[in-house]
Amino acid sequence: MPRLVALADTHGYHAKLNVPDGDVLIHAGDLTQRGTLPQLEAVADWLRALPHRHKVIIAGNHDFALQRDAANARALFHGLTFLEDELATVDGLRVWGSPWQPWFHDWAFNLRRGAAIDEKWKLIPAGVDVLVTHGPPHGYGDVVWSGERVGCEDLTRHLDRVKPRLHFFGHIHEDRGEWTRGETRIVNCSTSECELPCTVIDL
Repeated sequence: MPRLVALADTHGYHAKLNVPDGDVLIHAGDLTQRGTLPQLEAVADWLRALPHRHKVIIAGNHDFALQRDAANARALFHGLTFLEDELATVDGLRVWGSPWQPWFHDWAFNLRRGAAIDEKWKLIPAGVDVLVTHGPPHGYGDVVWSGERVGCEDLTRHLDRVKPRLHFFGHIHEDRGEWTRGETRIVNCSTSECELPCTVIDL
C-alpha cells in the first residue's frame, strides 16, 4: 500500500517544511514566488534531496519560467517526474498532472473558462488513479477569503467522467481540506507558504 505525501503552494519557503517520509511525493504547484530559473533550480535540488522513492511535480500560477522558458525550466527537474498534461505510472498508480486554472489576475498557466480550459481537461484519460491539478474543481476547496467559489466548473464535470481515486490540488490557500464526490477523494493539499503540514494518504 503506497503512502502518498502531498503538498502545494510552498512558494520558495520549502526549507522550513517538515516533509513526512512516504513512497510518492506529490507537489501540486506554486513551487516558487516568481518562477525564475534560479528559484526553480533551488526547489528542484530540495526535492531531489528528499528520501521519497518517487516525486511527481506540476507547475502552478507562480511558476512563470515553466511556461515562458519551458525547455530550460523543465530540464532543472531531471530525476523527478514533471507532468504537464501528461500521464505517468508511479509505484503502480496512473498519475495525470496539469497546471492550468481559470484566469487568475495575470499569472502563469491561465486559461479562460469554458472551451479553452475544457480542452485541457478533455485530455485526462479515464482510468487515472491520481489526478493532480494546481487549481480546484468548482465546489471543493475553492472558497476564497471573500466567500466566493472560484473553482473550475468544467474540471468538476470531468471528475465525474474520469473518476480518479484521488484528486490533489492547491492554489486556494484558505480552503484546505478533504471532500468526496462519488468515487473520488478530493484534497486541497495547500501548505500555504509552508505554514500548514503536508497531507499524508495511504492507499
